[in-house]
Amino acid sequence: MDALKQGSDALFILLGGIMVLAMHAGFAFLELGTVRKKNQVNALVKILVDFSVSTVVYFVVGYGVAYGTSFFVGADVLAAKNGYELVKFFFLLTFAAAIPAIISGGIAERARFYPQLLATAVIVGFVYPFFEGIVWNQHFGVQAWIKALTGAEFHDFAGSIVVHAVGGWLALPAVILLGARSNRYRKDGGISAHPPSSIPFLALGAWILTVGWFGFNVMSAQTIANISGLVAVNSLMAMVGGTLAALVLGKNDPGFVHNGPLAGLVAVCAGSDLMHPLGALVTGGVAGAVFVVMFTLTQNRWKIDDVLGVWPLHGLCGAWGGIAAGIFGSKALGGLGGVHLGAQLIGTVMGVGWALLAGFVVYGLIKATLGLRLSQEEEYEGADLSIHRIGATPDREVNW
Repeated sequence: MDALKQGSDALFILLGGIMVLAMHAGFAFLELGTVRKKNQVNALVKILVDFSVSTVVYFVVGYGVAYGTSFFVGADVLAAKNGYELVKFFFLLTFAAAIPAIISGGIAERARFYPQLLATAVIVGFVYPFFEGIVWNQHFGVQAWIKALTGAEFHDFAGSIVVHAVGGWLALPAVILLGARSNRYRKDGGISAHPPSSIPFLALGAWILTVGWFGFNVMSAQTIANISGLVAVNSLMAMVGGTLAALVLGKNDPGFVHNGPLAGLVAVCAGSDLMHPLGALVTGGVAGAVFVVMFTLTQNRWKIDDVLGVWPLHGLCGAWGGIAAGIFGSKALGGLGGVHLGAQLIGTVMGVGWALLAGFVVYGLIKATLGLRLSQEEEYEGADLSIHRIGATPDREVNW
């Protein structure tokens, strides 16, 4: 029976890892569809290479920082318990690699390729797992301190704060330090349109992310015994809540409509194992509204050129999700309880503060030493030709 349980748990978390791995195709196509045509190839290459760098760094350094586990032992040790620790690494790697994928959308169309890979290595090797270990592995006694102060630990079941808010708030300094895309904001105060290159690809990316998210949330149980259908239904309700809010407030704009479900899913991660489905619906609806309002303010009034809106989508909706877990996870509002709003506020502020500090340090140092941005000529030509020497649809065929 032990062997069967171990094998089942290994298969369960492996399938979760595969589903979240597929989400990276969603990140790629969401960015591909949102950027202009001359930057489509770069969007695809960045996500794949970022994931590859993340895998190596998280295996060698990051997973050990978060969980104190080293893989520098014999394969016989790694294969113990059906290799559960290895597939757990695979599953949690896909979370870690989501951080540079999130950042990629904010800095699209004008960031240099290799400096961003360096940032990925630092973030996935230390910045992200340092906070991951605090929240999910009791590092430094922080959770014990929060519990002593409020009566409950900071609760983040599937990463509203640990993954999404951290990713979104890391992206904000990168976007600010890079500056807006050329000619995005004119000297006369006007705003130049930089329309999406492909609404169908944008929609495809959103759908891939949405489907994979059920692996992201449900498989965060990490064992068969802990699986909960409540997580699945809460994820569903938050998804549709975000969609409908974005539809109404976004005035049927397809970009808002397809980011609405992602906003809802970002927000519900933290409390998806605690909330009543109606609480999850409200959580998702608020997140969809937050995304539409804050994306519009960021782009049009504050003139922060966050291309995919990753700060409002992941940073702000993720922070809302951490707080929402303390509200709708309470028994008074139909939740399972065991959570405290004060604890959620403390954990959320800690995640946001750590990400902001780390973002300015990492990207500030890279900007000062290597440079973050393509030259004006390279940006005008497009990242595809400037970096990869080929466009998404070459204009001229070779004549044989």
